Amino acid sequence: MSAADWLARVRGHEARGELLLAYDTALQGLAEHPEDLWLAHRAVLNLAKAGATARAESEFARLGLARSQETEVAALAARIAKDRALAAPAHEREGLLARAADLYEAAHLRGGGYYPAVNAASLRLLAGQSPAAERLAREVHALCAKGADEPYYRAASEAEAALVQGDTARACDALARAAAAGGDLAARAATRRQLRRVCAARGIADDLLHELAPPTVIHYTGHMIAAEGAVGRFPAEREAAVAAQIAEVLARQRVGFGYGALACGADILFAEALLARGAELHVVLPFEREEFVAVSVAPAGPAWVERFHACLARATSLSFATDDRQLGHEWIFAYGSFLAMGLASLRARFLDAPVRQVAVWDGQESAGVAGTGFDVRLWRESGRALEVITPDPGAAPAPVRVTAAPAPGQRELKAMLFGDIQGFSRLSETQVTAFVTHVLGAFAGVLAQYGGQVLYRNTWGDGLFVVLADPALAARCALKLQAAMAAIDLAQCGLPESLALRLGGHFGPVYEAVDPVLGLTNYFGAHVSRTARIEPVTPAGEVYVTEQFAARLALDPDGFDCDYVGLVPAAKGYGSLRMYHLRAGPAHTF
Repeated sequence: MSAADWLARVRGHEARGELLLAYDTALQGLAEHPEDLWLAHRAVLNLAKAGATARAESEFARLGLARSQETEVAALAARIAKDRALAAPAHEREGLLARAADLYEAAHLRGGGYYPAVNAASLRLLAGQSPAAERLAREVHALCAKGADEPYYRAASEAEAALVQGDTARACDALARAAAAGGDLAARAATRRQLRRVCAARGIADDLLHELAPPTVIHYTGHMIAAEGAVGRFPAEREAAVAAQIAEVLARQRVGFGYGALACGADILFAEALLARGAELHVVLPFEREEFVAVSVAPAGPAWVERFHACLARATSLSFATDDRQLGHEWIFAYGSFLAMGLASLRARFLDAPVRQVAVWDGQESAGVAGTGFDVRLWRESGRALEVITPDPGAAPAPVRVTAAPAPGQRELKAMLFGDIQGFSRLSETQVTAFVTHVLGAFAGVLAQYGGQVLYRNTWGDGLFVVLADPALAARCALKLQAAMAAIDLAQCGLPESLALRLGGHFGPVYEAVDPVLGLTNYFGAHVSRTARIEPVTPAGEVYVTEQFAARLALDPDGFDCDYVGLVPAAKGYGSLRMYHLRAGPAHTF
């Protein structure tokens, strides 16, 4: 294929949000056309978009982009520097922001237009260089006045320049024009995040950004409806009243996105109301479809089964917490709830949108690890907004239903990490001892910090498998392992500097049992295999995690973030998985 054909394929992956696949495709194109500047540019740009800042920086150098005089390439270098600055600890940030501003200003002076100029202006402000920031902001206004193309981005850049100058009236006028020009939701989210930083630096209230406010994201949950004539927490005769209340809440809260299951009763009423108002419906089932229908839909009657299929046919997406069977483990419903709540939270963060839970709930606290009461309790504990619709206000309190935690021998939810070392297979015999001492020794030092919280650990060659109780703990451990690897002076140890750790993480149900061969407690199951398939497609030096891991972490982030990087083919033909880049917030140091 020609370089242009490869570039078109790369852009196709980008359009679908498949950033890592776009990067891999660009590298395949470069293998045939090693001197093509724009394939190299797109490869690095997609790493930067995926949040792999360190890797993007090293690839920028490796692929020779630093030698280019093209404005777009210079702007990419500036973007990488900006990402590094914004993620840096507070005591390092000012100097890094100034360096990023220098790079954007250099791109602007090459004739790059208003985009690098407005970024340079904002970064100068954030770095405490107000006079230079205001000078650049004036230049942005002059550049934006020269054309009428890209009306959204021009108006948004004008608003940003006005805020840099502290001119709120001019900013409000430009924001109104940006809103009228459209702009997709992702673009609006990026604009709001950038302008919020500028507002904070200027001491301006950010409520003026309401012009670009996105619709609300909800997690919906609620009781199953009783069959006609039966007694239940959601009586059949209350269906119409509850449906009306759901529609009213969705309209009042400007809901545009809903995440939840599709059981008979509240779930399906939410789904129908979301579809009726043209909102996105994202269905999240806890286990495979046919068994879910039998357990959670059919008990209310065949009409509800028809409504289930009708909603599913019009849903924007369908996700499974596990695509295996329930196996009689009721707590697996909680796994589905973790995924649905987390996906709603992740989508709201991506869109810079408000997020809340709306629950059809009788107010009775439920004990155990599943059910509507469990969902409400978990959401409340995360500190997010909640709205409750009471299915039958005059009903007597229902008996509390207890859903037991996994019994011995059942699957349990665990967080798992798989890792390996890029370049290990090329080590010489004389380097293996140094690898064991310095690299595996560094990993052992990290794991020792967690004591009994590490439920299982194993290595083989350069392979690493670690099991911990929950994703927040696993996230901290994974990033500490990467930090320990980065701290090794490989050359001093007699090891090649190209060695790098890849780590993949997953959260899912696994079996705990004594391994007859090892004589030790070990973990087994399809979700262990899934974790093992993630690490080989992870960029060196990074931690990538599954959707289930990212979603659970979103409910208890503990200062960590997960950025969506696309649908990525897993190793050994395992299929494609939605992958997220795990990173620590600026407050964390490792």
